[in-house]
This record gives sequence, structure tokens and C-alpha cells, in this order.
Amino acid sequence: MTKKQVKMLALATYRLTKLCAFAAFVTLLALTIQQDREPTELEKIQAAGKITMVSRNGSTTYYEGASGLTGFEYLLASAFAKHLNVELEIKDEPDLGTMIATIDQASGQFAAAGLTVTEARQNTVDFGPAYAEVKQTLIYRKGTKRPKTIEDLAGGVLVVIADSSHEENLNKLKFSHPSLRWQVRHGVEMMDLMELVHDGSVDYAVVDSNAYEINTALYPRARRAFDVSEAQALAWAFAKQQDPSLMREVEAFFAKPSTHNLIAKLRENFYGHIDKIDFAGSLVFTKRLETRLPRWKAQLQEAAEKHELDWQLLAALSYQESHWNPRAVSRTGVRGFMMLTQGTAKQVGVKNRSDAKQSIDGGTRYFKSLYNRLPKRIQDPDRTWLALAAYNIGMGHLEDARILTQRHGHNPDKWSDVRKHLPLLAKSKYYKKTKHGYARGWEAVDYVQNIRNFYNIIAWNEKSNKDNQLASLDTPSEYASVSSTVTEAVRNLSEPSFEL
Repeated sequence: MTKKQVKMLALATYRLTKLCAFAAFVTLLALTIQQDREPTELEKIQAAGKITMVSRNGSTTYYEGASGLTGFEYLLASAFAKHLNVELEIKDEPDLGTMIATIDQASGQFAAAGLTVTEARQNTVDFGPAYAEVKQTLIYRKGTKRPKTIEDLAGGVLVVIADSSHEENLNKLKFSHPSLRWQVRHGVEMMDLMELVHDGSVDYAVVDSNAYEINTALYPRARRAFDVSEAQALAWAFAKQQDPSLMREVEAFFAKPSTHNLIAKLRENFYGHIDKIDFAGSLVFTKRLETRLPRWKAQLQEAAEKHELDWQLLAALSYQESHWNPRAVSRTGVRGFMMLTQGTAKQVGVKNRSDAKQSIDGGTRYFKSLYNRLPKRIQDPDRTWLALAAYNIGMGHLEDARILTQRHGHNPDKWSDVRKHLPLLAKSKYYKKTKHGYARGWEAVDYVQNIRNFYNIIAWNEKSNKDNQLASLDTPSEYASVSSTVTEAVRNLSEPSFEL
């Protein structure tokens, strides 16, 4: 190698060494910058493994159902948490103003409480995509003159929730209706306002159309007068941030077809109406006594004998649940002859909820477990009616209702007293002081009423088939020797089996 070649090789080696040193410096600098970079909001949430929904316990948001937490906002937010692969945490905040003012996105919080998107709120928070629309509805009490215009409210007491979109809308309406007056209430829900109108404590209130629909069965004297707004969007609220990482995921979640399907399912589930027995329903039931019940009678009798229960009660319970249809599926995903949830089915060892024999045995075992969990001092028939209520609403909520019954000076062991207090679980001033929170307590009352009605019809049908045997029997004790259920039916023939 010549001197010139050696010199050129040395120069090349020197340049390569400098280049490698520079590359190493750049890499180190990049790593240093990356380590010093503030994590995005999304990265913070994923690192913490949770996201927090700030909401308020109630009928349109979240509450404890028979199988755990449920509610429109809860189930939608749970799907979003699953989308992020994190857990959902709930922070309860009953006051709307406080809820919106204290959202801390740095802690992975967002508000989900049926919040209407308004101009004033958009100055404070960022909203995600709209998932529903509502109208603001003015309600009045049935039996009073129905107002048709804002001017008709003069002289009456109108109430709204403080810091709500309703209050914001009334402030706008006041420009064109200077005489408009109203009162605000803090820490209350729309169903509380419906109750005030229902019992005549106030003349008028403004509530969202969806809240009106979901609670109208509980407060039938609170009637819709007219809408005071156009359709308004509902959305989740987030603290204003420069970092768009979380909002991008929110938008991606709401854009998914599966989310659209979920929202449609939740809307059907939570804003549907409970079915009650009417004349037509009674006719259908009596027809099915002849066409469907005979197919399942032997299996119901076998399960009843195994668990020491009355098969006619199981027949009434299963008709209320599935109309004796082993392939029945509810809007909430419970299924089968006894309409078991996945959790309950697993608890009682049912592997196939659509298998009628498994469902009947599992549902019977579950009902008997509720029956046995009640205090031993409670005697039948109260024990049975209370266990039926627990089958519908859950033992936790039933115990809350029994505690309320006792606090109000009534007997927590008597169904006639407890049924009067179950609806209180839907009223914030009561459920906020209970262990398990909000529940659609009036549905449990309707549920037991329906089963008692079915129970008596089945028993009377059985009685008709035993007329020859019963012809010479005169006393309740003699009837009981043939069928305790017939005894109950006969006792109730001259008076309603259930009084509201």
C-alpha cells in the first residue's frame, strides 16, 4: 500500500469515527428528549389502567341492578373503557354545576350524565360526539289546566335544576317573555321535579324528554304540556386540553358500527316500558294455559318437588319471565325459560340457558336461595312475595327497601308494607342514603303483582280441574289439604290479590 493510500484510509477512518460519534450523540439526544416528554392524556390513562366517569346515580345514568351496575351511561362508558383496554371507575357527583366545573382530565375523568351540549357549557368543556337527542319538556299536573304557551305559566310555580341546560334555556326565553319566572333546585334530579309536580308541590317543571319517558310510570299525574326547546344533542364532557389524544379515541369509539348498534340497543332497553297485565294480556295468558303450560308442567312439578316449592308458583314466575318460551331473550341479554343472567346461570350451574330443563332447575334453585336468605322469622306468603321481588330487583335493593320500611315505622317483614317503600328507591332523597343506590323499585312491585295474578289464575284453573274432588270441601284447611295455592286463590276471589 502506498503512502497516499494509507493517508486516504486514515482520513476515511477518521471521518467514519466522527460520523458514528455524531450518530450516537443524536440517538442519545433523541432518547433524552423522549424521556423528558410529557405523556399524552391517553398514555396517562393507559398507564394508570383506568378511566373515571363522573356521573350521578340515577335512572338515566347508572345504578345497581339485580346483576350489578347498569344504566345507559354506565354500559356505554364500559364499552369505551374496553375500547381503551382499561377499567372503568365511577365518581359520583350529584350537583351538575360541580360536576362540570371539576372535571380533571389529567386524572382521566370525563362527565357522563345525559349532558346537553349548550353554548355556555362549550365555553367551559369540550364535548365528544353526540350519542342522542332530547327535547326540554314542560310538565304540569293532571287535573289542572294544561298550559299551551309560556304566557300560561304566569302565576304558577315553575322549577328547574340549578346549573342545568334547562336554566340556560329559560334565561334565553326570558328575553322574549320578560314575565317568565322560575325557581332553581340544587342537587336534585329530573325525576325529583316530576314527583313535585305529581304530588302538587309545584305547578310546573322542565325535564328532558327521555327522563319524562323513563319515569312517567312512576309519576303518572305529571303530564307533558309542550316542549320548550328544539332537539338538543347529548354528549360526554371533557376538560379543555391542548392534547387531542384522548378525544381522538373518543371520536374513533363513537364512529364504530358496533357502538352505533350498542347505543340503539341501550335506547331500546332503558327507554322501553314495562309490560303489565291488561285485558288482552289476560286473554293471551289463559290461552297459553291450554297451549303452552301442559308441555312444561311435568318439568315444573319435578323442579318444585326437588326444591320443596309450589309448582304453580314456578309456573307463574316463569310465565312472567318468558311466557313459557325457552328461547326468549330480553333486551338486557337475559335468556331462557327462567330468564337467567350469565352470572346467575354460572352461580346455579346452568351451562345452556336456552335448555328449558336446565333453566327451570337453575331458576328454581336461584329463587329458593333468595327465599332461604330472608330472615327465618318472615312467614309465608310474605316470604314468597319478598323473594319474588328479590328475583326481579336483587337482594341488595330489597334489603334497602326493607330498611326504608323500618325507618318509616312500618314492618319490613310484611310485603304489604315493603311494596309501598320499594318505589322510594327511585327517589334521590331516599336512595342516596341506601347501600345499593338507585333502583326501579316500582317495577318490582308490578312484577310481583303480575305473578300473583298469574298465580291465582293458574290455581283457579287447577281448581276447575278438581271440582269433583273439592265439591264437598268447605274450609280453607280442607282446601289446603288438596293445594295450598288453591287456598290462596279461593281466599282472593272476592277481593283483589294485590292492592296498590
